[in-house]
Amino acid sequence: MVEQPRKKMRETITIKTSHVSPPDTNHYGNLFGGKLMSDIDDVASIAATKFARKPVVTVSTDSVDFLKPIRIGDAVTLEAIVTWSGRTSMEVFVKVVSENLLSGEKSIAAFSFLTFVALDENGNPTPVPKAVPDSEEERWLHETAQTRAAHRKTRKKESKELAEFFSKIVL
Repeated sequence: MVEQPRKKMRETITIKTSHVSPPDTNHYGNLFGGKLMSDIDDVASIAATKFARKPVVTVSTDSVDFLKPIRIGDAVTLEAIVTWSGRTSMEVFVKVVSENLLSGEKSIAAFSFLTFVALDENGNPTPVPKAVPDSEEERWLHETAQTRAAHRKTRKKESKELAEFFSKIVL
């Protein structure tokens, strides 16, 4: 059996910083949640592609926990890293930090974990390297990934059951 190639997690670090403008906000002056979710998926897909060096698709997004509003005029920085890999899938962690550019105050505004699958030229799942942690933080993310994967598996089963239930009902 061929050994799975290895890749250091830190090779996937992807950082994106944006200025929050009025068109990106709701009537309270806070960044739209959907805009942030789109940015999370974007930066996570870049990290996953760096890891696989193949096209990737989003398979799931764990809950996005909005911890603090991001206001007009703030800078928002998204930091993504591949935390774990299976045979064809990768888990990506994204941390969102808001910064008041006038005061310099920074706050963690949100977190999310996403799962991606790498695709071959025919659109079929294809193998990816094994994720290798280096730092203490990377090791923690890597070691706790199996627990998150188990939760995802349970949630997916429940979602399929819900889809089956609602396929029989007209609202």
